[in-house]
Amino acid sequence: MATGRTHRPATRSRGIPEATVARLPLYLRALTALSERSVPTVSSEELAAAAGVNSAKLRKDFSYLGSYGTRGVGYDVEYLVYQISRELGLTQDWPVVIVGIGNLGAALANYGGFASRGFRVAALIDADPAMAGKPVAGIPVQHTDELERIIRDEGVSIGVIATPAGAAQEVCERLVAAGVTSILNFAPTVLSVPDGVDVRKVDLSIELQILAFHEQRKAGELAAAGTVVPAASRRETAAQRRGAAANQAPTADQGPDGDVPAVMPT
Repeated sequence: MATGRTHRPATRSRGIPEATVARLPLYLRALTALSERSVPTVSSEELAAAAGVNSAKLRKDFSYLGSYGTRGVGYDVEYLVYQISRELGLTQDWPVVIVGIGNLGAALANYGGFASRGFRVAALIDADPAMAGKPVAGIPVQHTDELERIIRDEGVSIGVIATPAGAAQEVCERLVAAGVTSILNFAPTVLSVPDGVDVRKVDLSIELQILAFHEQRKAGELAAAGTVVPAASRRETAAQRRGAAANQAPTADQGPDGDVPAVMPT
């Protein structure tokens, strides 16, 4: 079986734009769901809606794959599953190491979607000696002292970092020095890597902050329109008002610092 060490995905050599590459997994997920329901063909409109993109963009993306569908029939679901899987390199075996087996690392180890998508968890690695030998998802945890040997023996080219932020860069450097060329980073920090190494960052806190921004904006629009604002947004607005009041100039009953009366009552 081919391994990730000797074979690289074909997408870059074929000149597929990165934005298209980023959407291919969305199409594959939608197509896999259709395949599981034994749906033989799908129109570009139906598939675009299932993937959350517009149909014109989908047709443009598929043109890079050389797949144009059949007028009046649509796309062959099984063939598209194979075609996209091949472009993403998912018809190969990709051994993966997960470094940092805390709560997040253990959850990733237990994720059942790796194997079905062409990824094999080759090893779980942690710096805590007490973790060594303990099975997680049926795989014994190994100490970080074994990192380089494991990468060499298993032919690993993809590493997953789930360590605390302070340890992530050192782990990253060891992975790269050992031959890893792609890293999925869950640590809340930005990694510095040399040319030729791809990093994808997953930061849940950032995603939540972006959602909070949108919620605040929607609450402001509702308030401006005279609509009832959700309780959470009302609490935030009240907190903002209290903060603004605290920053106001001192009143006649306040001292020059705005916190205690200038003249105490007799």
